[in-house]
Amino acid sequence: MRNERYLRLWGPVESYSWGTAVVMADRQIKRAIQNRTVYFDDSMGNAKAVVIYKRTGKWFMISGGWGNDNVCTCMMGAACGDVAGSVYEWHNIKHKTDKDSLIQAHARFTDDTVMTCAVAEGMRRGLSRLPRDWMDAPEAEDILYSSIRDSLLLYGRKYPHAGYGGAFRRWLASPLPQPYNSWGNGSAMRASYAGWAALSLAEAEKLGEISAKVTHNHPEGIKGAVVVAGCIFHLRNGASKQDIYAYASKFYDLDFTLDEIRAEYEFDVSCAGSVPQAIKAFLEGESFADVLACAISIGGDSDTIAAIAGSIAEVIYPIPQGLRGRVIDRMDEFLLNTIVEAVDFVDRRLPE
Repeated sequence: MRNERYLRLWGPVESYSWGTAVVMADRQIKRAIQNRTVYFDDSMGNAKAVVIYKRTGKWFMISGGWGNDNVCTCMMGAACGDVAGSVYEWHNIKHKTDKDSLIQAHARFTDDTVMTCAVAEGMRRGLSRLPRDWMDAPEAEDILYSSIRDSLLLYGRKYPHAGYGGAFRRWLASPLPQPYNSWGNGSAMRASYAGWAALSLAEAEKLGEISAKVTHNHPEGIKGAVVVAGCIFHLRNGASKQDIYAYASKFYDLDFTLDEIRAEYEFDVSCAGSVPQAIKAFLEGESFADVLACAISIGGDSDTIAAIAGSIAEVIYPIPQGLRGRVIDRMDEFLLNTIVEAVDFVDRRLPE
């Protein structure tokens, strides 16, 4: 979990935070150095540099100098897909964009990133109050449900113009928000942390279900979140793309290619009409950037499809440092800190 393929231990390993490394990338590091919030030791030569975060003393290493593309991450995949797809949601393209220019100048994070962070924070807080075998505790689901609901309200109201649908905006404004039987893809795009934090497939699927039911309590809304969480859990534990195809095919018909549907595919905000397409983008893509390019290439709800595809692809494909840096530059400290805490909780919770 600590990227030890790319890290040379420098001091006690417990001082290293995986979460901090996940949200630090070239441009972020350079800006932090300029602001004197971090410093680095490049005494190992031009090939490597150790970066130390002054506030905590935690460190991480850049191997290969600036531009390292081989850092495994967690929880950044959805944000990268969201930002990349944000410029195409209402300006669909029907071809694969240049993988080296996925993040356009006016790209931004939207509700997909905000809600992914919100669910992660709510899930982290809820699980922190429960024993590891929480699925046997009768009050566990209520604790998780309430924690995720409160987090969605907090984050949604903090970012009121992130691009929510009408039903969710009304939910945010309600004094007593209740689930509204949605079958929309919002449940699936925000569910990735369920796959990362879980200790078993059953737990991943249950966490996905609970995260959906806060708003999307329609069976299709729940199914979308469950499948995304399950795919991520399986990949974390060594599943192949063939395994993912077999697993997801229990829920959705995946007997199509993106080339076959690209010309006729239209804007569809349902889980049933976008989750299978996002999974196919993952299955057909050959790298993280290629997965995003595949997802965007069919048109439709581009930011959400790319966010779902990116959240799955991140498990097996490193996110190119330049791409990740451009996304990080568009996020604020509140969201980045949410990711740091969520990732560090995963690192503490999961077995080595």
